[in-house]
Amino acid sequence: MARYNRDIKYTARDFSTLKTQLTEFAKNYFPNTIKDFSESSPSTMFIEMAAYVGDVLSYYTDYALKENMIHRAQDRSNVIALAQTLGYKPKITTPAQCKVTMYIQIPSTGTGVNVKPDWDYAPRVERGAVLSTTTGTKFTTDAAVDFAFSSSNDPTGLEVYSSNESTGLPELYILTKQVLATSGEQLSATLDVGSAAEYLRYTIATENVQSVDSIVDGDGMEWTEVPYLACDTVFDESVNDVANDPTMTADQINTPYILRLKTTKRRFITRVNSDNKIDIIFGAGVSNSEDEDIIPNPDNIGSALPGGINKLDQSFDPSNFLYTNTYGQAPSNTTLTIKYTKGYGLTGNVVATDISKVDSKTITYKPSSTLISGTKTTVDNSLEVTNLEAATGGMGAESIEQIRQNAMGYFQAQNRVVTKEDYVVRSLSMPSKFGTIAKAYIASDEQMLEGEISADNPLAVNLYVLTYNRNKKLTTVSSAGKENLKTYLSQYRMLTDAINIKDGYIVNIGIDFDITVLPGNNTNAVLVQCINVLKQMFAIDKYSFSSAIYKKDIYLALANVKGVQSVVNVNVYNKFGADNGYSQYTYNIDNATYKDVIYPSLDPSVFEVKFPNEDIKGKVVAY
Repeated sequence: MARYNRDIKYTARDFSTLKTQLTEFAKNYFPNTIKDFSESSPSTMFIEMAAYVGDVLSYYTDYALKENMIHRAQDRSNVIALAQTLGYKPKITTPAQCKVTMYIQIPSTGTGVNVKPDWDYAPRVERGAVLSTTTGTKFTTDAAVDFAFSSSNDPTGLEVYSSNESTGLPELYILTKQVLATSGEQLSATLDVGSAAEYLRYTIATENVQSVDSIVDGDGMEWTEVPYLACDTVFDESVNDVANDPTMTADQINTPYILRLKTTKRRFITRVNSDNKIDIIFGAGVSNSEDEDIIPNPDNIGSALPGGINKLDQSFDPSNFLYTNTYGQAPSNTTLTIKYTKGYGLTGNVVATDISKVDSKTITYKPSSTLISGTKTTVDNSLEVTNLEAATGGMGAESIEQIRQNAMGYFQAQNRVVTKEDYVVRSLSMPSKFGTIAKAYIASDEQMLEGEISADNPLAVNLYVLTYNRNKKLTTVSSAGKENLKTYLSQYRMLTDAINIKDGYIVNIGIDFDITVLPGNNTNAVLVQCINVLKQMFAIDKYSFSSAIYKKDIYLALANVKGVQSVVNVNVYNKFGADNGYSQYTYNIDNATYKDVIYPSLDPSVFEVKFPNEDIKGKVVAY
C-alpha cells in the first residue's frame, strides 16, 4: 500500500463527527503508534483539538456563505449591504405625517358694497415652515402655502373675522389653507473639503436621520441628491413668476409652479451604513460643463457579450450601457453646509390638535408698492396652525426581516409595477418623507354588470392600505398619505392602469386560554410566560392582509412553555367598538373557523391584538 494513499472522508463538519472520523483514521493508519484512545489520553486530546478547529472552521465557512445570501443573512449590517446591492435603501426611521390647517388674517379693501378681502396682503408661506406640538415635537411643511391661490384641489377658505361695529362691514378676513407636514427636526453640519478626492464619503454622526435636505458649498452652489451617480438629470420645481419664466406667467393662477428637468454636475447619493447611519457619497471628478454627457456605449450590448446576438433575450439594466468620465463632480477647496432632518419615529404620531405653534417661517408677498409695512407685520403675526387629524405613519427602523422582504420584492419589481406583488412592494417602499404604508393588499377592481353579475375590471386595481399610529397600532391612512401614495405609484404604473386606494379593514381579537401546570412550578410565573409567548406570536409585524390564525400553533406555542402540563382550551374572539378603542368592524370568528383555522374576511382585513395586556388572558385550572 502506498504511503499517502489514504481514505479521507469529507462529510464530517461538526465536532463529534470529526472526532469520530479522526479516531477511526488514527486506528486504521497508525495502529502501532496510537493505541490509547481513552478520554484522558494525549492522543484523544490532540484528536479533540483538531476536531475543535475543524468545527470552528466549518461554522465560519457556513456563516460566511449564509451571510452573503439575503434570504439567509442574519447580521443586520450584512442585510443592509445586500439590500442596497439590490437597489433598496433601508429606512432608518420613518416620519409621521398629517395635514395641518394654517390660518391668517388679512385686511379688507374698498367701501360700502364693494368691501372685499385685500388679496395683495394674502402671503405665501414658503416650504419648510417649522411647527411644533405642546411637547416640543417638530414638524415641517412639505410645500409652500400660497393663500392668494385657490383651486378645487387646493382651496383657500375665506371667512369674515371681524366687522366694523358702526357700519357692520367686514374689517378683517381669515384665510385657511391645508398643507402636508412631516415630523422631524432639521439640523446642520459642516464639512471642510481640501483637494478633490474620488467618491468622497461623509458620515452624518446623528442617529435616526430620515433625509438629507440640502447641501450648499462655500460658493453658494447647491448639490443635488440623485438615486445613482450616473444620473445627471433631476426634476426642478420653481415658482411660476417673471423671474423664472416670463412666457408662462399668463397661467400663473391655475399653474403656480413650474416643473422642469435640469442637469446637474454637482450631485451626491446617500447610503445606509452598518451603524444605521447615513453616508453621503459625492462624485469622482470634475466636469468641465454643466451639460455633462452620458453616452450609450454599444460595446456593452449584444456583440460584446458571450454568445453575441443569442444573449439579447436576457434582461438588461440600461444603466450598464451608460458611460461618464466623472459620475458627478467631486467637491474641492470648499466648505459644505449639510442640512438634514432627524426623525422621531413612533413618537411623531401625535394626536389631533397637538400641533399648535409656528416656530419659524418665511413669508413673502407679491411685489407691490402699496403694501404698508406695519400691516404686513400684523398679517405675519396672525399666522396660526393646528392639525385637525392625528399624525400617522411614524415608525422606527425597519427590522431585519422587513429589510429582507422589501429588498427582494423591490429587486423583483425592477422599478415598475405590473404584478400584484409589484404594487405591494412599491407601496411599502415609498420614501419615508411621503409617509409610511404598514400593510398593503392589491385586488382586481370589480364592476357590476347586468344587475347581479360582477366582473373584474382589467384596467383598474384596488389597493387596500393601513398604517400605524404612535403606539404602533393599526389605523387607516390619512387622506394626505393616500394622495402621496397615488402620486408615488403613478411614476411606476402602466399608462393604462388605474389605481383605487382604499382603507383596509381591521379585525381586533382577544385570546383566552386555560392551562394546567406541572407540579413544583410557580403557576403565576408560568402564566406570565405563556402570555408573553402569545404577545410575541401576535406581534403586528407578523400579520398582514389575508393572514389566517392557526389555533394549533397557539396550542403548540403554549405547550412548549416550560412548566405547562397541558393546554386545556384556547378561545379566540372578536373585540370591537370605537368607544373602547377598537375597530368598528365586527367579525364572526366562529363562522370563519374551519378545522381550527380562523380565516380572514373576503374583504381585505388584518387580524390585530390591539391591547395585548388586556386582550390576552389566561388562567390555570386544576388537572
